Amino acid sequence: MTRPPAPDRPPVCDYEGSDYQATFWDAGGRAYEDRSEARALKALLPASGRLLLEVGAGAGRNTPRYAGFQRVVLLDYSRTQLQQAQARLGRSAAYVYVAADVYRLPFAPGLFDAATMIRVIHHLAEAPRALRQVREVLQPDAAFILEFANKRNLKAIARWLLRRQAWNPFDPAPVEFAALNFDFHPDAMLRWVRAAGFDVQAVRALSYLRLPRLKRALPTGLLVALDALLQPTGQIAPFSPSVFVRARAAGEGAHAQPGRFFRCPECRALDLTDNGDHLHCPGCGRRWALRDGIYDFKAPV
Repeated sequence: MTRPPAPDRPPVCDYEGSDYQATFWDAGGRAYEDRSEARALKALLPASGRLLLEVGAGAGRNTPRYAGFQRVVLLDYSRTQLQQAQARLGRSAAYVYVAADVYRLPFAPGLFDAATMIRVIHHLAEAPRALRQVREVLQPDAAFILEFANKRNLKAIARWLLRRQAWNPFDPAPVEFAALNFDFHPDAMLRWVRAAGFDVQAVRALSYLRLPRLKRALPTGLLVALDALLQPTGQIAPFSPSVFVRARAAGEGAHAQPGRFFRCPECRALDLTDNGDHLHCPGCGRRWALRDGIYDFKAPV
């Protein structure tokens, strides 16, 4: 479902009420993709840290893979996805659940020492804007792991050469193959990452073996092992359907300030007051709800 854009706000792909975790991952025959992503995260993400932001956490599929961090903030636009994550992970001081728009992150500048955005940016009509938001809430030298859907993949190239698709996989412009579903050229994406204030450190190519016949014919463990051997080819030229990037927050930037965590997404004021069932903004007077353990910054109450 797509949320219509408000003035000066891009549209948002909303998974409210979706059983995406159950249908796509749990019963969708995607164990190979899931385990290959786990390999990439283990290779790229620091083993430990203080506070990690998981942008587009969904139902918490990847969250257990960040166990080395003291706390993880699960951010998603869908409350029901976060409720599913709560059911999977429980409520504890290790997890903070936040419903918010990625274009208006409700966090203090320089708060996080790491962030991930896995299978999210392909839903964003204004990817560079979202990348700038992520950089703003990261402290200098923070790690950022980004995954994106690659338009310059082998299947797309073959289809284009055989004239079975109209769009050119070598064109740097994104292709929107369905509403709010984008494939990106790797050169363009890496350029946006750098322009947002990151240094690109590593690129990995994933899911070359994402073919139904291969997945039926070969054991998942073998596919994952072969995928791990192929992933480093992304450093030269990724032609895979999925690409992982490890970047470092460059430049000076902001550092986390004691006692400052949330920021009003409307007026950008800090020092929100916790009133139990809501946060009060001293700058604009808006109130942001806390319901069933989920901070809701989608709309004030």
